[in-house]
Amino acid sequence: MFVYVDALQEKALPLPDRLASKVYYVTRTVREDQEERHRGTEFIRVPNVPLSRMGQVKVAIFLALSRGLVKAGDTVVFLSGLASSGTLDTLIVTQVGREYEIFSASRDMSLPEGIRSEVVEKTIDIATQLGFQGREGKPVGALFVIGDAERVSSMTRQLVINPFKGYPMESRNILDRDLTETIKEFSSIDGAFIIRGDGIGESCGTYLKTASQEEFELPRGLGARHHSAAGITSVADCIAVTVSESTGTVTVFRGGQIVTEIERQRSIGTKTQEEKWQKNFVDE
Repeated sequence: MFVYVDALQEKALPLPDRLASKVYYVTRTVREDQEERHRGTEFIRVPNVPLSRMGQVKVAIFLALSRGLVKAGDTVVFLSGLASSGTLDTLIVTQVGREYEIFSASRDMSLPEGIRSEVVEKTIDIATQLGFQGREGKPVGALFVIGDAERVSSMTRQLVINPFKGYPMESRNILDRDLTETIKEFSSIDGAFIIRGDGIGESCGTYLKTASQEEFELPRGLGARHHSAAGITSVADCIAVTVSESTGTVTVFRGGQIVTEIERQRSIGTKTQEEKWQKNFVDE
């Protein structure tokens, strides 16, 4: 059972004892409720961007999959709502891997060996921020390839001088919060980010020499970045995350296929409640 606790605004959620150990709290804040953690409650932090209710479900379940908290075939219940409302107003029941709107028909939704779940979480966090907010007011696209770095690197060439080259490993780990803004800045460089499974950035501005587009059955309208992601994940044991410059959609690839997509929340004319909440939110 997943509960989007930001919608509760610190209100208590009464649960029977038999469910207490089966609940995962989903939040956009980095603040941790020590009392709940002391009770053994698991928190899943989703990116701090305005997400639709279905977006909350997609991200939370994917991150839970990456941690091994759930597996394909599990039935999950998700209680959701707007962070600004103080109310849980949506109940979603789904079986992991069976609902196409949440997860495409990928053969394998587990993480490849050697990839830390925290690295995937951080990458998706950065990707959604780029997709939803852009960079300096302008939309940007990006491609991140995580894991199997040795094999991936054998199928690449640099489009520009590698900005990561020459720096010690501890200075180029994507898990380092001080590196986040640097990665966002580098997203304006054409080419992909190559990231090891432990989070070490190997290169950016990297061209992927992958199979031709005709070899993959991807939805119409997806460009070279998405086909490169499908291509590299089909020949290497890695995960790829793309950011669409035109729509801001974040797409996760595994085994040459789309695993899930996180779409930017749209508003017409005025800002949505979530966007207003986001504007006033202070990340503690």
